[in-house]
Amino acid sequence: MTATLTAPQLLTTIAATRALVAAHRAAGRRVALVPTMGALHDGHLALVARGRELADVVVVSIFVNPLQFGPSEDFEKYPRTLDDDLAKLSGRADAVFAPSVPEMYPGGAAQTRVVAGPVGERYEGAARPGHFDGMLTVVSKLFHIVQPDVALFGQKDAQQGFLVRQMVADLDLPLEIEMVPIVREADGLALSSRNRYLSEGDRMRALTLSAALRAGRDAAPAGVAAARRAALAVFDAEPDVRLDYLVIVDPATFLPLEDDATGDALMLVAARVGATRLIDNAPLVFGGVAG
Repeated sequence: MTATLTAPQLLTTIAATRALVAAHRAAGRRVALVPTMGALHDGHLALVARGRELADVVVVSIFVNPLQFGPSEDFEKYPRTLDDDLAKLSGRADAVFAPSVPEMYPGGAAQTRVVAGPVGERYEGAARPGHFDGMLTVVSKLFHIVQPDVALFGQKDAQQGFLVRQMVADLDLPLEIEMVPIVREADGLALSSRNRYLSEGDRMRALTLSAALRAGRDAAPAGVAAARRAALAVFDAEPDVRLDYLVIVDPATFLPLEDDATGDALMLVAARVGATRLIDNAPLVFGGVAG
């Protein structure tokens, strides 16, 4: 006999979410939050699974946040698959907070916002002005609504994770941030809700991103400049993939590394494959063993 999986409790209001969390806290339970925009895939489910390891109660938020989309971006066409998401979370999450836009922003776009700072203006921030301010604003709201002990984010959005940790430290927010490793297809493509937009041909060309990261990693023993050249050569060989940026940063500051740098590093890449913009990253080590 097949066991019936327990569906997560669906919450659509801030008041109901706070009441649920308060009841769990009164019972002495630890709470984990997994913030998402829905269209869940195995990468998101890895966050939920890690949340289950770290806490007694797992709350998944599903909210397509208009503040983090630019005027030319895909807010309206971003996939909204709540029924499918709830099915995937059955037996995994305890509750899903899926508010409407008016519930989160009852007076229209929030007038008070969290500003990401200088790092938020680089890389993804340069390509998507205002994106990280909108992301941090809604994440701050979610933290105040759910008040989790731990929140989980995916390493694929490495700059996002860095900025969330910075916000938590700067504002003395009482929670832990856990970054969960990237989940990839067998051929190396990082899982993303936007992968569904790729045609069959674009799906193959999208492997350029992970191939460039591998090339950079393999060349890392020869230094920062060599790793950068090796990764860029992979993009040069695939002209149908339009590189947005490729940069090697210090994970502690998210600032670009000088060519003579040693130690831990992170290579970040963003590119357009057809009409779809993808991001990826990978750790590198220069001149020693990772710390």
